[in-house]
Amino acid sequence: MDLLELWPQIQIWARELGLSQIGVTGIDLTSAEPGLQAWLAAGFHGSMGYMASHGLKRARPAELQPGTVSVITARMDYLPQGSPPDWLARETARSLQPGEAVVSLYARGRDYHKVLRSRLQKLQDRIAQAIGPFGHRVFTDSAPVLEAELATRSGLGWRGKHTLVLSREAGSMFFLGELFVDFALPETPAVSAHCGQCTACMDLCPTKAIVGPYRLDARRCISYLTIEHAGPIDEALRPLIGNRIYGCDDCQLACPWNKFAQVSPLPDWQAREGLGAGSLVQLMAWSEAEFLCRTEGSAIRRIGHARWLRNLALAAGNALASEVITAPERQALQQALAVHLVHTDPVVQEQVSWSLAQV
Repeated sequence: MDLLELWPQIQIWARELGLSQIGVTGIDLTSAEPGLQAWLAAGFHGSMGYMASHGLKRARPAELQPGTVSVITARMDYLPQGSPPDWLARETARSLQPGEAVVSLYARGRDYHKVLRSRLQKLQDRIAQAIGPFGHRVFTDSAPVLEAELATRSGLGWRGKHTLVLSREAGSMFFLGELFVDFALPETPAVSAHCGQCTACMDLCPTKAIVGPYRLDARRCISYLTIEHAGPIDEALRPLIGNRIYGCDDCQLACPWNKFAQVSPLPDWQAREGLGAGSLVQLMAWSEAEFLCRTEGSAIRRIGHARWLRNLALAAGNALASEVITAPERQALQQALAVHLVHTDPVVQEQVSWSLAQV
């Protein structure tokens, strides 16, 4: 099949596989290298040592997968089926319910790494059926890849001031994935940016992690602190985290473009029991075995039960410091925390002690 004829067919296959949009870009990302180097030099990657160890490999796709000529990029929307028209307002209001545990929207269902990787692999299979075997490799936030850079170059959207990719048709509530291939495809054009003078994401970030337009200090980011960071969380940042126990959507909820976020046709993102609207007390009662069972096939499982408890205990401390919870709620939180005072993990022990002192 002629490659010019192949691309429209690939787009059809992608839609059939549940991918919301795909694009194509080349592999020359040298213009992105200075920005990556400056970000690493500033220490904004925090304890994510793999970011520094991979260095500029992120900006050099052909080093990551020798023979790569083109990169097919993919967007997969993840707003769950059944999301009400006022979902933005409802999600924003959850931070005002201190006894409720807030899990980032993307993590309430299945592990996106597995879902998107499987779909991209099936897309590769269909291409191979049409043109024969070819060199390829699939990525879904699983290797040193400049995903946002590839996505913007291929026209999936533009880089927002919060550093996420934004689309006029879909806001930012989507996952990104890539299929590296060893043959040339016609590149899809980049799109213009449409943030203008808006600074809503920067203004509303609870920890002020967006230190400037397009500059994120991960060390202050709630998503980093609750997922990537393994040790104790800085005491100065703890009250700012509120009741967010896994990830944070605040910069996305603040963004006007997310009124265009698309509901996914896939059932994979439906919230599991306890992850959509669970209470801190209920989730702190999960044993490690129950945690592993309930998070099987979920992105949450990789942080482990101890870090999960650390996050819950921190949120419980913030709830105890709140003036809006009732006396019975306060007592239930104290009892739930006290169970973990003798936890084997010293990080959990310290966090529980701190939280009980917030009464």
